[in-house]
Amino acid sequence: MAERVKFVGVNSITFNRTFKTDDDCLKYLTFLKWEEGYSCKRCQNRKYSQGKKLHNRRCTKCRYEESPTSGTMFDKVKFSLLKAFHIVFKISTKKKGMSSLELSNEFELRQKTCWEFKWKIQQAMASSLQYPLTGTVHVDEFMIGGPELEKRGRSKGAKKLIVVALEILESGVGRAYAEVIENASAKELGSFLQKYVSKEAEIISDEWRGYIPLKSEFKKLEQIASDDGKNFKDIHIHIMNIKSWLRGIHHHCTEERMQGYLNEYHYRFNRRQKMGTTFDLLLKRMVKNDPIRLLSNN
Repeated sequence: MAERVKFVGVNSITFNRTFKTDDDCLKYLTFLKWEEGYSCKRCQNRKYSQGKKLHNRRCTKCRYEESPTSGTMFDKVKFSLLKAFHIVFKISTKKKGMSSLELSNEFELRQKTCWEFKWKIQQAMASSLQYPLTGTVHVDEFMIGGPELEKRGRSKGAKKLIVVALEILESGVGRAYAEVIENASAKELGSFLQKYVSKEAEIISDEWRGYIPLKSEFKKLEQIASDDGKNFKDIHIHIMNIKSWLRGIHHHCTEERMQGYLNEYHYRFNRRQKMGTTFDLLLKRMVKNDPIRLLSNN
């Protein structure tokens, strides 16, 4: 198989010249799906012939036929593959992404259809958990949702509680991750740190008691007074940017959907210095990931 030409860039004109038809998209998915070589899903035979359709592959041993989209997040998509590529490109390369309503208007699709497909994309945007934060890392929690009477501090009521970790570099800020948590207990906070932060990192949090038990596992965890956020300026700016993005682009999202939006935001944020590769990487993830069950409500 010829070496694939990897799409790099954020320019819409270049994208439109590269992907003109569904066949162009199928060809690209073919390279992504079998770039490490063909292996039959049923019998693991590595030899194939062309299937009934141009880009399908049929096992020479058991005769099982597979398309470039089967077993991927593009399986049984409800609209043209070309439109699907356009949506992935817009969400991955635009600085603020696009809401399902904007996608619906631009691509003449039902909003619910765009909403469902965007949910798939957001799942592919989740962290691989292979690159934990290192160096100096600030950690804090915040809530999404309007104010509630008699709900103060970390008592969230119907609001969504989120914990975020941000790398602090000499040159500014590095990568960040965020996750919806049920409460600000040591168990929930510890689970988050275990997934996203190196145990060798110099973790700095405020004086919330939920972090105290975690010092036995994260030896460099230090707690300092927040001083109304003055000692955590960078992470508070990051939190305000997340909130502004949610209000300005998406207006509202439920707790079930919130993690998807956090995935989307940080997928782009963590690749802001190399946006040209985000589209290709996201396509690759959507091809390698299994089809997912859609949420029944929003």
